[in-house]
Amino acid sequence: MTKVLLIYLVSSFLALNQASLISRCDLAQVLQLEDLDGFEGYSLSDWLCLAFVESKFNISKINENADGSFDYGLFQINGHYWCNDYKSHSENLCQVDCQDLLNPNLLAGIHCAKRIVSGARGMNNWVEWRLHCSGRPLSYWLTGCRLG
Repeated sequence: MTKVLLIYLVSSFLALNQASLISRCDLAQVLQLEDLDGFEGYSLSDWLCLAFVESKFNISKINENADGSFDYGLFQINGHYWCNDYKSHSENLCQVDCQDLLNPNLLAGIHCAKRIVSGARGMNNWVEWRLHCSGRPLSYWLTGCRLG
């Protein structure tokens, strides 16, 4: 019940403020509640670093790539492979509409990111994570966050 309430409160706060950004510590709380700390060997700090380098914690970010495909949401999940954006043929491996990855409750994006990370390449699927997070000390991402 606490998990659902926290996610509801965070998403309500974002909706009321018409904000598309989530704070680092609020995101850390949601990620922890969704059991991402240690998921497939990645720490909360890895997930926070990924969200920052991909979207700067912008939940509603959409980016067009050089190949004409689009990346969506906090984790910049690609519409050609992972979600259906109704713009071109999609493998839709996460079985989700790309627009759902922009939802302030974050669950669709988290579940899809978990599916991506569960694959053989893990977080190496994200070029920005490889360039800016992999193999680096990341514990500072949790500095000042109060996690339960």
